[in-house]
Amino acid sequence: MNALLEEVLADLAAEGDALDAVVSRLPDEKWRLATQAPGWDVATQVAHLAWTDEAALLAAADKEGWDALVLEALADPDGLVDRTALEGGAAPAADLVDRWRSSRSRLASALRAVPDGVRLPWFGPPMSPASMATARFMETWAHSGDVHEAVGAIREPTDRIRHVAHLGVRTRRFAYAAHRREAPKDEPRVELVAPSGETWTWGPPEASQRVTGTAHDFCLLVTQRIHRVDTDLRAVGSDAEEWLGIAQCFAGPPGEGRAPRG
Repeated sequence: MNALLEEVLADLAAEGDALDAVVSRLPDEKWRLATQAPGWDVATQVAHLAWTDEAALLAAADKEGWDALVLEALADPDGLVDRTALEGGAAPAADLVDRWRSSRSRLASALRAVPDGVRLPWFGPPMSPASMATARFMETWAHSGDVHEAVGAIREPTDRIRHVAHLGVRTRRFAYAAHRREAPKDEPRVELVAPSGETWTWGPPEASQRVTGTAHDFCLLVTQRIHRVDTDLRAVGSDAEEWLGIAQCFAGPPGEGRAPRG
């Protein structure tokens, strides 16, 4: 048994269950509430989660299906994500919830079945099953926040967000590459306060470039759910400040991010 994979999958299941508890009780009209993503309503957000889980399932267990998806993505690199989300979101709410529940369950089983040492293809670099589960956690957490915000539901932060924070730190160089910039060679020190009050750290203690603040705001920033000026994050050093201005932990081109709060 892969202990790390099981830990991430347990947290992924808990995060999905928390969102499921919200959307499964929504009346039909609330599925059409707009979210912060332009053109996406609540149904579109859930459809996107189902589709990305299905894509990860192909990467883990269906090479021919994955290759076909890659060709589809190459044929429509700018429109595939929006198109699949909008098409999926047109389904009746009950069908959409069933589809998402099925994709979540099947993906977890497929990741557990991947042989040790095998890395899975993705739209970014290949990933281990644990890394794939971490990426799925990040997406689930980020889009769950969009849904909670749209329907006016309160989501209490949990220490499960450590997976997002870790991914945010690990993707620093990717964020620079996505913006066609060269990442500074020296790693920064990152010190974040978890929802529980624990302090999480990454990078050398003696680093001159430093990022401090709450893990929740850091996770919102690296998933581009908040503007830099609206966070409590503090950067020491110009490299650290530059990173916070371009941070993203998701595959694909740089997003537009959120506008500052009025």
